[in-house]
Amino acid sequence: MTSNRITRRGTMQMMGLAGAAGLFAPNLLVSRALAAAPDAPTGQIIVGFSQEPTVFNPLMPRIEVDDGVQLSLFDALFRISPEGEFIPALAAEVPTIENGGLSEDGLEWRVKLRDDVKWHDGEPFTAEDVKFTLELVVDPNFRSWRTTGHDLVRDLTVVSPTEITWRMEEPFAPYMAILVETMMVPKHILGPEEDRNNAPFNQAPVGTGAFKWGSRTAGDHLELVANPDYFGEGPYIERLIYKYIPDLTVLYTQFKSGDIDIAGSQYITPDNYEEAKTLPGKVVEVVPSPTVESLFLNMERPQFKEKAVREALYAALDKQAIIDALYYGLPTPTESYLPQQSFFYNPDLPQHEFNIERANQILDEAGWTRGAGGIREKDGVRLSFTNSTTSGNHLREQAQQFIQQTFAEIGVEMTISNKPPAVMWGDYWTNSEFDTVIVGIVFTTGADADVTVRFHSGAIPAQDGAGSNTGQYQNEEVDKLLEQGTSTFVPEERKEIYHQLQKIIRDDLPLLPMFQYATVRGHKEGIMGIVPNINTRIDTWHAAAYYWDN
Repeated sequence: MTSNRITRRGTMQMMGLAGAAGLFAPNLLVSRALAAAPDAPTGQIIVGFSQEPTVFNPLMPRIEVDDGVQLSLFDALFRISPEGEFIPALAAEVPTIENGGLSEDGLEWRVKLRDDVKWHDGEPFTAEDVKFTLELVVDPNFRSWRTTGHDLVRDLTVVSPTEITWRMEEPFAPYMAILVETMMVPKHILGPEEDRNNAPFNQAPVGTGAFKWGSRTAGDHLELVANPDYFGEGPYIERLIYKYIPDLTVLYTQFKSGDIDIAGSQYITPDNYEEAKTLPGKVVEVVPSPTVESLFLNMERPQFKEKAVREALYAALDKQAIIDALYYGLPTPTESYLPQQSFFYNPDLPQHEFNIERANQILDEAGWTRGAGGIREKDGVRLSFTNSTTSGNHLREQAQQFIQQTFAEIGVEMTISNKPPAVMWGDYWTNSEFDTVIVGIVFTTGADADVTVRFHSGAIPAQDGAGSNTGQYQNEEVDKLLEQGTSTFVPEERKEIYHQLQKIIRDDLPLLPMFQYATVRGHKEGIMGIVPNINTRIDTWHAAAYYWDN
């Protein structure tokens, strides 16, 4: 790791916050919106999801809809506000130098816990549960969702029921953001289990959250019920029902008819936006998403080794036309892999210009000449490759056809080769068996900008690396900046590092950035407490705040 001088002020502002950098807010996430909240839980809210939640142990591999349920059942030590501020949840405070929670070098942690938290079965939540959770995450026999950061934790020590300490093997600035996404599990239930991957708890979870497990009808819906002993604000409704509606047209129809109260993930499709925003009794809004759509290149393919080729492909990519024609103008074109709301986003990157003439000129000057069928060649390499995405994603399939046509105008042959989801995102993606892919990725960990697993040369799975650098991108300067970013704790210093990183990647073009997604979200009038949060993967990140304003 590249060493950095860590200042007292730097560690106090620890973990590179997005939004209002360095500010640690009290637990006031929802109070501004709850002046009219009921004194006792009343009524129910039905949320429509297009995918079925099936993973209920929050430490196991999961997708966004699983998060939506788990965040209602469980709590982490901290959570993150829409502004990117870290806020105490199960912890009594966010650790800083001033409160004795962090050492000046960022290596020694001391976390104080609330003393009024109970598990849903009435047992007290203590530091023993925190120790058990952090150890379980890195247990080689447990099927864990994420070990990054947790694998640096050493010497976990329970000081008292409300205090725990540990040491980090090396400074790791993103760890606070990782802890936000690490929900605590009960030692007294999972501890005695020999096989925690298949424990009964995983299908009947017991958490500390605002809602308790109710019932589940597989393939249809699940019901959560209010936890009257919740330590935080809320819950304000008696029942929270997640309904599984795989057909997006049916999901929208049920939103129109009032059968569901909230159109949850994957929300309302862009082609229904114009009608949806005119529906009586409905609140419909466009909300930015952290997902960035790009044309991802396999940098080990000989076609893409030369920077001029990547520049020409980008010049021939009419992303604005794709946004307007296929996505109804809702997404925002971007030059970065970071969402534009991020504290670390670089707004000064060169702006893309669709220019077929310029693309042809670049290739001409680089010595790529047209050969058989008008396809360009150089040194025995033809500018011909496959492009893949998930079969049945009609918007991406239409985008592929559009890109295929414009690439043909510059002497580039792009063949479409789509795969079923299980194949597409299996070895084909993870082991870099593709030429190019159209994919939407959330590159960040919550509000943190660390993208080591995506761009570091040591994170290439196809080359025995641990990570997700499936494009096999290698750049020594990028590696150094990534290492500096994770060992630097002053937000403004980290911002400069990640600005430089975005500049290099935009110049290098290992991926051709297209747009940042925007989602069309809707709910019935009268539902209060719904607050979008770009720092989370799901809109039901804080359902404890929901209530009906009757």
